Amino acid sequence: MALDENLPFKPVRIALLTVSDTRTLADDSSGDILAMRMAAAGHELAAREISRDDRNEIAAHLHRWIDDENVDCVITTGGTGLTGRDVTPEALDRIKDKDIPGFGEYFRYISMASIGTSTIQSRACAVLARGTYIFALPGSNGAVKDGWDQILVHQLDSRHRPCNFVELMPRLRER
Repeated sequence: MALDENLPFKPVRIALLTVSDTRTLADDSSGDILAMRMAAAGHELAAREISRDDRNEIAAHLHRWIDDENVDCVITTGGTGLTGRDVTPEALDRIKDKDIPGFGEYFRYISMASIGTSTIQSRACAVLARGTYIFALPGSNGAVKDGWDQILVHQLDSRHRPCNFVELMPRLRER
């Protein structure tokens, strides 16, 4: 796949939510990695917050950003594992209109190279909610690097061919 340099780059306004009971903005290394990679790719960090591992709190953050015209998409990090406190996918289930199953499938495929069969413990996923993309990545530094470097940096680039998520944004709220 390649970039069509004849097309204009369209920066995406991305909100970043770290889901954790223990992290703060001061020590959120996976959030820092994503924020730096987004900026390096030319995108705008529209908002950044921390949420406890609580499906109601996660859903409240997401509802607020979905309705914010200054947010084009949301990336979450954390809460995608199998423990009792990992509830990010369940929060997304509460607000979604459509699943984007290929995202989680491809994430697990690429993470095989770094963590082998342990990738089956990841519930990385993506949904569309009221015209806003939401991508849920695991909370480890390696996972956010894999998710950004091998999927999102390409799909959030309007010049990526043969297609990308950005070119669909104007049509996501069609009925």
